[in-house]
Amino acid sequence: MKKLFIKIIKLLGFEIIDQNKFLSPTLHKELNKDLSIINEKSIVLPLGEVKITRKVNSILIIVRMNTEIEIWDQSKKRLFEQPKIEYSIRSINSLINSINFCKNKYPNLEIKTIIIDDNSSEENLNKIKKLVNNNIKIIKLEHEKFKTKIKKQKTKETFSNLASLLQSFEIGKDLGNDLIFFVEDDYLHFEPMLEEMIASYERIATQIGKDIFMCPTDYPFLYMNNEKTNVLIGNKRHWRTTNKTLCTFMTSKSLLDQYWLMFEKTCLDRHDPFEKYLNEIYLNEFCFSPLKSLSLHLTNINSSYGLSPFIDYKKLWEENK
Repeated sequence: MKKLFIKIIKLLGFEIIDQNKFLSPTLHKELNKDLSIINEKSIVLPLGEVKITRKVNSILIIVRMNTEIEIWDQSKKRLFEQPKIEYSIRSINSLINSINFCKNKYPNLEIKTIIIDDNSSEENLNKIKKLVNNNIKIIKLEHEKFKTKIKKQKTKETFSNLASLLQSFEIGKDLGNDLIFFVEDDYLHFEPMLEEMIASYERIATQIGKDIFMCPTDYPFLYMNNEKTNVLIGNKRHWRTTNKTLCTFMTSKSLLDQYWLMFEKTCLDRHDPFEKYLNEIYLNEFCFSPLKSLSLHLTNINSSYGLSPFIDYKKLWEENK
């Protein structure tokens, strides 16, 4: 009778929780395991099940890389005070680890990665090529293409930063199909980062009934004023609403198309703040960042845009050597 009851419940699309044995007979899993099924259902104890209506089919990851400039627009040193190439290598290594972790969890999810390189030396570029091992496409920043589009800047570094951002947005617009993840090369990522972002994206977007923006980093500036926020449950952690990000974030192709003029405007001149027009989008759309952080922005230790709280910085740094 018990086996028949479980079969009937499963056919009806429900799950059973046996709190005595701490397992789900319908899922054939212990309750401390991952109970969710990508593109089908998100299950978080004790909140139950969310039927996924906003399914994720693919993700395009676009990495902006500059292995030469220590910190753009600053003279300060980064945490650990290493040459910039060391941050780029560890950042891309951590991203590759996170991609592989996600592929193991979701083998049917299409993941494509492109790196836009801004004038790396041959030595540095060879180090990156050896790391990615032909699994990730590396393309050069097309400086000349943007000279008539972007307003003349005080420094060539500022122009290059704007140009690489615009080229990344254009690639997302041309090649993106579903989710697009714009990433800078001075972030270290925890291994579950990408899996958590995708699973949380589909859960939260399903619950609120629209596409969203997501940032993988819990920035310190989020705690420097009395800003009100809403907290939602994601796949395996809480997520908070925010109206500010830097240029590492994930969104959908549909939102990129909808706000294309704002994305483009971000890159045509050096604004104050740099992300001014991105932040204006967040006045109309939901943007979420994780509690606690999934990625670490490796800037100066005193930067309000840098180190996320409650992270073992040295451990994460050493793991991605």
